[in-house]
Amino acid sequence: MSTASLYTDTKARGDPRRDRHGARVDAGWRWLVEYPAAVLVVAEVVILFTGIVARYALHMPITWTDEAASILFLWLSALGSAVAIQRGEHMRMTALVAKCGPQARAYLDAVAAGAALLFLALVLAPAIHFANKQGAFTSPALEISGSWRAAALSVGVALMLAANALRLARVADRRVAGAALATIALIALAFWGAQPLFSGLGKLNLLIFFLGVVVLTVFAGVPIAFGFGLATFGYLALTTRIPLETMVGRMDEGMSHLILLAVPLFIFLGLLIEMTGMAQRMVAFLANLIGHRRGGLAYVLIGAMYLVSGISGAKAADMAAVAPALFPEMKKRGAKEGDLVALLAATAAQTETIPPSIVLITIGSVTGVSIAALFTGGLLPGALLAVALCVVVWRRYSKEDLAGAAWPGRHAVGRSLRAALPALVLPFLIRFAVVDGVATATEVSTIGIVYALLIALLVQRGCDWARLVPILIETAALSGAILLIIGTATAMAWCLTRSGFSSDLAALMAGLPGGKFGFLAVSIVLFIVLGSVLEGVPAIVLFGPLLFPIAQQVGVNEVHYAMVVILSMGIGLFAPPFGVGYYVASAIGKASPDAGMRPIAGYMLALFVGVLVIAAVPWISTGFLP
Repeated sequence: MSTASLYTDTKARGDPRRDRHGARVDAGWRWLVEYPAAVLVVAEVVILFTGIVARYALHMPITWTDEAASILFLWLSALGSAVAIQRGEHMRMTALVAKCGPQARAYLDAVAAGAALLFLALVLAPAIHFANKQGAFTSPALEISGSWRAAALSVGVALMLAANALRLARVADRRVAGAALATIALIALAFWGAQPLFSGLGKLNLLIFFLGVVVLTVFAGVPIAFGFGLATFGYLALTTRIPLETMVGRMDEGMSHLILLAVPLFIFLGLLIEMTGMAQRMVAFLANLIGHRRGGLAYVLIGAMYLVSGISGAKAADMAAVAPALFPEMKKRGAKEGDLVALLAATAAQTETIPPSIVLITIGSVTGVSIAALFTGGLLPGALLAVALCVVVWRRYSKEDLAGAAWPGRHAVGRSLRAALPALVLPFLIRFAVVDGVATATEVSTIGIVYALLIALLVQRGCDWARLVPILIETAALSGAILLIIGTATAMAWCLTRSGFSSDLAALMAGLPGGKFGFLAVSIVLFIVLGSVLEGVPAIVLFGPLLFPIAQQVGVNEVHYAMVVILSMGIGLFAPPFGVGYYVASAIGKASPDAGMRPIAGYMLALFVGVLVIAAVPWISTGFLP
């Protein structure tokens, strides 16, 4: 999902007063929001790692760590969402907007901003009321008022509202912004005026709001979290008598689930691995080992993405860590930029099940499937798809010119292995800690973070520590963008369930011909489509609670189903022309998206065949489960 800026800067620069005012606003924002968000990331690492040491090493469990982490996590989610909106980094679908001319694009960007403003303005009062009501409850371990925790959402909404308004005022043309805001106001008034009509439509309202509004907003470039939020708020306000605080409560529940705390911590770990150079050392070792063979660097790319994905859990971070280390040498050997981007996107799709994938963690959060089982079950399917890609590489690079690509020798390979060994150990350390009960899936990332910091300090010195604070802020922003989607998608999923849609869907899917194989076939097609439009996290939050129980009813193992679903979404996410992940790969590879359209077809066909094999042979996903 693209995180392109919400705004097109159409104002002339150079006004000293405006620049000085903007600099003061930016400085105030950093101290008010960005630095506290960075501190919260550090606090979460310290609290959770302290809990691990106290429980596992000292055998003196601390009872309040999970509760404190959960409270701070909601504040981190809220502040991170505000940081993301100030930076224009909330995830949005830009495939159609990017094809428009400059004027139309500027207008649509302003419409996206106006839609976000509308949702934030509508939900602010319910968020404040929800926080006030939570004052009647007291936390069991820390014994503090529930309002301290619940206030995070109202504060976050207020900060996002202010940040969005300020950014729109600073960078958008007044006439364009005025026209866009007028459009949003007219649409909102039209929906409000149609309220009597909605009351008689019954379940048809589900199509109007959760299909019509969502599709319209997503393809217009509205950030997906706000598109989900507008659809849910409109449905509750215009077609039901449910208090609007209920939506805030569902968002609170979705954004504060303790399992999801693994999302910002693994994002931080991935950025830390890139900062310390551990990922680059791993790639260098693989390049020295097999880079001198035909297609060797392509094999290195596949293997490096498999290993790096097991560390960071974030596909954009994986691609950004691997591509710059390999692409220059591959181009020297005659590889075309289209081939490189195609392989990079295909390997990113192939590694969607490698733990600790954020999508795996999300599935565990919303469906109740064991995170440890998902981590174990995801390794072999990812390896199978890697082999499928290697077959395509073998065919395509059989005549590669290897002039100047001599083997560096045993000593060079040994040196690069010693340098890469700490990074190669990390994925196994993470898996061991989860499977053997040293840490939960939420806590295990802190072990990786502490490990990476110790390696950087004691073994691999020369790290640029000045990047640490920006990395912490980037972690908060990306986490906030993801978690706000989860929050609004959770509210939407609750509405769908309450309306009876889930039972209707269950009856429809259970009645498909072909039994479990028919169900799996439909699921593959469905999630390829969803992956190209919604991306993994929101698609799982929306449809995971609905479809996983049906999978169990028709006899499909939940871990097996998770692998099929995730890999299908990966194909949709990275397959052009709609897969937005493909365009992220093109940007990282600094290549035209058009160049990779034809080369990626073979890789995607190999991945699709691999998914069919995984769907047909459950043992690939479940064979190593305890």
